[in-house]
Amino acid sequence: MARAMLFARRHLYILRETLAPFILGVAIFTFVLLMGRLLRLVELVLNKGVPLADILKLFAYLLPSFLVLTLPLAFLLAVLLGFGRLSADAEVVALKSSGVSLYDMARPVLVLALAVSLLTALLTFYAEPQGKRAFRDQVFEIAHARATVGVEPRIFNDEFDGLVLYANSIDDRSGLMQGLFISDERIGREPAVILARSGRAISDPQALTLTLRLQQGAIHRLQDRRGESVYQIIEFDNYDIQLDLGRELRNFRERQKRESEMSLAELSQAIAHADAEEKRKYLVERHQRLVMPLAPVLFALIGIPLGIQSQRSSRGGGFALALAVFLAYYLVFSFAETLGHEGLVPPAAAMWLPNLVFLAAGIALLRMTAREKRLALFDRLDDWGRALARRWRNRRLK
Repeated sequence: MARAMLFARRHLYILRETLAPFILGVAIFTFVLLMGRLLRLVELVLNKGVPLADILKLFAYLLPSFLVLTLPLAFLLAVLLGFGRLSADAEVVALKSSGVSLYDMARPVLVLALAVSLLTALLTFYAEPQGKRAFRDQVFEIAHARATVGVEPRIFNDEFDGLVLYANSIDDRSGLMQGLFISDERIGREPAVILARSGRAISDPQALTLTLRLQQGAIHRLQDRRGESVYQIIEFDNYDIQLDLGRELRNFRERQKRESEMSLAELSQAIAHADAEEKRKYLVERHQRLVMPLAPVLFALIGIPLGIQSQRSSRGGGFALALAVFLAYYLVFSFAETLGHEGLVPPAAAMWLPNLVFLAAGIALLRMTAREKRLALFDRLDDWGRALARRWRNRRLK
């Protein structure tokens, strides 16, 4: 009983050393990735008057795509920092001297790696494609509910077929446009030019219509009457231009989904009916979703020995090492993805080969560390570090 309690306490201690930096790493890395979209989304709230609830939805839809990357990276960093600290404080040596092997120390970390892999798989299989579809749909709905979101002042905007809109200034809050120039080519062979002092876009989400309500302007139109060209000017106090958005909205919703937005079942159907080039693209996407959830397990096998063998490094060194391993993995992964898309390597082989290479490297590193063999690379790094430190001290003494 006492031995079992000691066994559980030891595993909980190692797990706690890994879990704390993992949670912190997920929060930091996810926030850094969200910062790239944060400014633009905040601008929609402050300047365009888009409701905060819609912006929060956009953040929620983006989150799965970011977590697919940040979960493995944060886990790798947590393993390197956790075992690096245990090794630096000689706790690994103490555990080994009491009869605890490195494989036994790795058990709680591998259990946590499996849990992170399962969470990554759920995100990759279900949450990420659904989030991407929902994000695009939400952005489209916002753009049509707030018709002036996509209209920039002092730029000729051709968002609508047959209509070019220019506004000298736009009030971001109210949507009031000043100094309007509109070229309407939808009726007749010659375009009608409409000049208006002010105008406002009014949308009807139920009817899927957009009305440009203009005030104090004139319509300039060149007409052909009995073989003669007649220039017509019609002045108005109020004038409405109706735009039907129903067809555009239906086309958007019925457009062909991107492979990253498809579920696994939809990918299988697309593979069955696609030509050779499209089939490769869909196969690469499917195998990528199957492969990526295994990254935390691979990083556990690599991170444990690297964390112990790099124990002389600072926490900043552990962070740099985690980024180096992570970038190496995803560079190889991206290269294999390109080979699969180009048809130079079968998609299954291209996407699974990087994982097999890192799996073999992780097992070899773990066995080497368990036998207390040190990588020559770290010895050289230590020698270089000592040489640089000596040079620095000598220069200061001079």
